[in-house]
Amino acid sequence: MSSNRKADMYDPLSDDFKRREFPFYWIAQLNALYSQEMERLLKRVDMDVPRWRIIMILKEHSELSISEIASHAVAKLPTTTKIVYRMRDEGLVNLITSSEDGRVTLVSLTDKGLDSLELIRSSVSQLFRKSFKGLSSAQIHRTNVLLAKLYDNLKTLSD
Repeated sequence: MSSNRKADMYDPLSDDFKRREFPFYWIAQLNALYSQEMERLLKRVDMDVPRWRIIMILKEHSELSISEIASHAVAKLPTTTKIVYRMRDEGLVNLITSSEDGRVTLVSLTDKGLDSLELIRSSVSQLFRKSFKGLSSAQIHRTNVLLAKLYDNLKTLSD
């Protein structure tokens, strides 16, 4: 059997297509289950996934523009803008106008935002450990490499 024939079961156009062999089937299943579990964990500390994502992005980058946050979060700019302003009203982030470009709003975490991060990190860590149980660091790294490659391939479709 040629490698092309082996790959047929993955291609929806093929008569040999198998839904459970389709990588995007598993990506969608995994994302849905992960999202449900994250929503459950975050609800305990009055948090949601979009705000959690922004807090994590800001923890890593300290200060970003709203458009940079939207890019990192793979979210639409208007949606990100609404969430960021809601977070400001909740005291989770600070907003300042960029000194280099008055049209740009820069966002950084407040102490309350950092405290929110600490409230949920151990639960999210447990979720991570349970999710990747039995996988080595090399396997996790390889998974990240493969997923990044898929992302890059799909991103070129929209560029």
